Amino acid sequence: MAKLRFKGIHIYDGKNLSKDKPITVLLPKGDLVFPLLQHAGKPARPLVSKGDQVLVGQKIAEADGPVSANIISSVSGTVKAVEKRLTATGRMVESIVISNDNEYKKTEGYGQERDYTKMSKEEIREAVKEAGIVGLGGAGFPTHVKLSPKNDEKIDYVIVNGAECEPYLTSDYRLMLEEPEKIIGGLKILLSLFKNAKGVIGIEDNKPEAIENLRKLAEEENKIEVKVLKTKYPQGGERQMVYALTGRKLNSDKLPADVGCIVCNVATVAAVYLAVAKSTPLTHMTVTVSGDAIAEPQNFRVPVGMSFAELVEAAGGFKSEPEKIVFGGPMMGTAMHSYDVPVTKTTSSLLGFVKDEAAVAESACIRCGKCHEHCPLNLMPIRLQMLALNNNLEMFEKNYGMECCGCGCCSYVCPAKRSLTQTITKTKQQILAKRH
Repeated sequence: MAKLRFKGIHIYDGKNLSKDKPITVLLPKGDLVFPLLQHAGKPARPLVSKGDQVLVGQKIAEADGPVSANIISSVSGTVKAVEKRLTATGRMVESIVISNDNEYKKTEGYGQERDYTKMSKEEIREAVKEAGIVGLGGAGFPTHVKLSPKNDEKIDYVIVNGAECEPYLTSDYRLMLEEPEKIIGGLKILLSLFKNAKGVIGIEDNKPEAIENLRKLAEEENKIEVKVLKTKYPQGGERQMVYALTGRKLNSDKLPADVGCIVCNVATVAAVYLAVAKSTPLTHMTVTVSGDAIAEPQNFRVPVGMSFAELVEAAGGFKSEPEKIVFGGPMMGTAMHSYDVPVTKTTSSLLGFVKDEAAVAESACIRCGKCHEHCPLNLMPIRLQMLALNNNLEMFEKNYGMECCGCGCCSYVCPAKRSLTQTITKTKQQILAKRH
C-alpha cells in the first residue's frame, strides 16, 4: 500500500460567503423528484405507482439488496410518475415524481419520542435502516451497513467527521453551531452499539465556534472528546481523518472497521439521532448554495426531492451568468450544465462561479513534481495518468492507482493544468467495472 503521509494543500476556502448565514427552512413550490439511486450500492426498489397517495415519512422505495437504502417521501401528495430524471451526478436515473399537495400530512408515529437506552442494538440498527440514512458527507454508503461490522467488540473508535474541508461548503458548520445537541445525542446512540468504543469528534481549527459548542456539550460525557485538527485540504477525507485522530492507516482494500473505527459525518450522526430518538426518517437535507455568481449565498434546510432551481431562486438567483455550476465541493464535486435537478442525500451544495477556472487547455507535463509533492497519499499522479492514457491497467494497479482518493489536489496544483484527477478516477471506475 502507499505510505500515508498527509501532505495536501492550503486553499482559499470561500466559506466567508455563507458561514454566517443561519439555516433557513425552505418549502418547495413544484413537484418533488426522488431518484431510486441516491446512495452507494444498488438502486432502491419502488413501492408506489402512478396515482398512489403518499404521506410525509412514508417509505416509497425499499433497499434492494445488502448494500442499498430506503427512500422516504418528504411531502404528502400524489405519485405523478415513475420515470428517468436527470440528477446532480449527470446521469438519468429512474425516479419517483410526487405532486406536492402542500398539506404535509405525516405517517402515524412520525416524530414520536423514543428512549434509545431501552432499545436493543438490533432495534437501533433497524431504525437507522428504516429511516433510509446514508453517509451525508457525499459518499452515500448505507449507514445501517456501516454500523454492522463483523465484531462490535473490535470497534474502539466512533469518529464524527466535522472537518468540512471542501471550500465554500458551510452546511455542516451551521449544523454544529445551531444543533450541536443532535450531534452529541446521535454519537451517544452510536456508542451504545459499541461498548469498547470512545467517541471522537474531529473539527478543523478554522471553526472555533463549532469546537467550543461541541466541547461544552461533551464536558460531562466521559466517552466523548472533541479534537482540533489543522486546517488543510483534504483533512476531511476518511483516511486522513482516521490517521489524524488514531494514527491508524487505511488503504483501498480496507474499511475503517478493519482498523477498529466507525466514521460518520456530523450530518449523518444528527440524522441517526432523529431516526432513533425522534422516529423521524431522513426526509430533509441542509444544503449550501454559494459561489461568487450567487446573489445571496445561503444555507437551507429543504425536503429531499426539491429542485435546486428553487434553491437558487431563494438565494436571489445569479448576480451574473455563471460559467460553471458545481454540485458538491469545487474539488470533488460534479460540474453540470443544468441546475434543475433534485436535492438528494448525497448533494449537500450547489456552487455557481462567474469564471470557470478549470477551463484552461492542458499542456505537456513539465516534470515539476508538484502533483507528487502535494498528494496526501504519496502517489505519483502524472505517472498514473500516463499509464491510464496508454491503457496499461496492470501497471496502473501496481503503481497504487487504486489508492487514489480523488481529492483533486494534484489537478489543483498542476501548472500544466493536466486533468490528472479526472483521468485517474475514470480509470479506477473502468477497473472496478471489470472486476464486477
